[in-house]
Amino acid sequence: MLHWLIELYGPFFNLHAWETIITSGADWAVIFSLIMIECLLSVDNAVVLAAQTQKLPTMRQKEQALIYGLWGSYLMRFLMIGLGTFLIKIWWIKVVGALYLLYLSLHFFYQRRGQQQKSSGASKLWVAVIQIVFMDAIFSVDSILAALAVSSKPIIVLIGGLIGILVMRGVAQLILKVMQRIPELEPMAYCLIAIIAVKLFLAIPQIDIEIPAGWFVAILVAAVGITLLIHYLKTKKIDSTKNV
Repeated sequence: MLHWLIELYGPFFNLHAWETIITSGADWAVIFSLIMIECLLSVDNAVVLAAQTQKLPTMRQKEQALIYGLWGSYLMRFLMIGLGTFLIKIWWIKVVGALYLLYLSLHFFYQRRGQQQKSSGASKLWVAVIQIVFMDAIFSVDSILAALAVSSKPIIVLIGGLIGILVMRGVAQLILKVMQRIPELEPMAYCLIAIIAVKLFLAIPQIDIEIPAGWFVAILVAAVGITLLIHYLKTKKIDSTKNV
């Protein structure tokens, strides 16, 4: 068992390997490409993160959830990169993730009908952190396998993944701030989560229908555009009512 762990995770603790990669321009070019791959494959993850943190009662807790979730995701990414060669075999994690995302979407719209459950702010915070780490683990399967196809050096894959996660946290935080100002974006995000659940389920080997990341970005842009139009029309209607 110890030999197996050393074989999987030993390369991450090789200081000479870290020095070689950090001082190599060619390796940094590969790392940059891995960051781009991570961002493209994690657009849906950013939507889920923003939606999950939006339900927390205060902005401080929302920021804390993203920060704590970031460190949990870093640890999870480290563990999963070591197990990268085995990830292709655990396709069922996508089924679990798809069902969970579908649950989140349905639960949100159920709660909007007035069936809110009361819980303490602290408990909500840690539930959100656990959800963030869990969803990162599910969404990272594709990006890790794609990264390992680009580079066989685990340290390069790790650096690219960690920076990519940080970038997507920034995107999620931006989405979160916009959602604060435009409340209609929250139900739109949960509609997208349902679409993401279908996308994730279709990607299992038994079905093997891969929806390109570009398509999802197009759906995201269209959904945001329609939501902004609805928000504008509602605001205009309210303003005209006030002026009467």
